[in-house]
Amino acid sequence: MMGNNYEYIISSLPAVSLDWKGAGGTSDSYVDWIRTQLGAEDNRTLDVLLDGFKDENLTEEFYRNALGHGNSFIRNYFTFDLCVRNGKARFLNKAFGMPADQDTINIWDGEFIEAGKLQEALEAEDLITREKNLDDLMWRKIEEITTFNYFDLDVVLAFVAKLHIIYRWLSLDPETGKEMFDKLEAEIRGTFTGVDYKAPEE
Repeated sequence: MMGNNYEYIISSLPAVSLDWKGAGGTSDSYVDWIRTQLGAEDNRTLDVLLDGFKDENLTEEFYRNALGHGNSFIRNYFTFDLCVRNGKARFLNKAFGMPADQDTINIWDGEFIEAGKLQEALEAEDLITREKNLDDLMWRKIEEITTFNYFDLDVVLAFVAKLHIIYRWLSLDPETGKEMFDKLEAEIRGTFTGVDYKAPEE
């Protein structure tokens, strides 16, 4: 790979469609294609994001490395992820009469400005609504931290992070997952509309 053509990657993402009615690709098929378009350094950054999708990897060491990473999306995404996970653990600890900080990782002492919204999400009456609320919080955070990004690695990482949310819902609730994927496609197209981008003719 001679270099990263972020414009090409981002403009091509919606074109890699899925068969929503049955068997077909998984999020891995998107990630595998993206990998072929990235250089070695960017692939290593993508690896950090993907590692963070696996609960067994979310140790104190992982978060320390992520919060000190050279890529801004990785730092911001996992700072928020850590705050949400700590908040969720404290909420459950209180509900079950456990020590407040049990199963938390306290390595970040900044202000968590979304604490109120997280509390509202956790107080949902049923589990499914709570999980949807939590994913909605994460989705909006991903949008926030890439607000001024257009054609760079952070946009690619944001796509993968949203795709992770979508495929979780496709396994739980296919209709919700489909709606979220349609939203993601619209967002990608909106990025190009907003900057008057024109894909090169084939």
